[in-house]
Amino acid sequence: MTEPRFDLPPKAPPEVVEKRQALAEQVCRELRLVGFTVYRGDLTGGPHYLPGVDVHVTPFVDGGVYADWHTDAELRGPALELYARGIDYANPPPALRHYQTVLGQMRAVMTAILASAGFEVEEPDGHAHGSMVQVTGFRP
Repeated sequence: MTEPRFDLPPKAPPEVVEKRQALAEQVCRELRLVGFTVYRGDLTGGPHYLPGVDVHVTPFVDGGVYADWHTDAELRGPALELYARGIDYANPPPALRHYQTVLGQMRAVMTAILASAGFEVEEPDGHAHGSMVQVTGFRP
């Protein structure tokens, strides 16, 4: 039996990835300056799931620099369990509404802070990137 093969998107040239790494470090520095706890999940072997901001670089041609807010497991766990059990999206339970509000507000805060500091910031496709913020550049 053979292993299934998955076609991954093409990788960006090394110089593009290096520029993204430098941009990611600038993003980390700025978010730390304003008091956020920041991690580089891509440099530590994957997502950390600790509270704070996970800044990571994707090496693909259409990749980039992303910042993702993580709540504490005490808030995240019950919300994800509700998703797994199935919910009425028209009237979600209070724990899930609170979790969604926190993620949405933190995304807005990170977007505003990074834009104010001179970064070019976008909201990527929510289906592929959840509540992440994408940083595409810096305007000095």
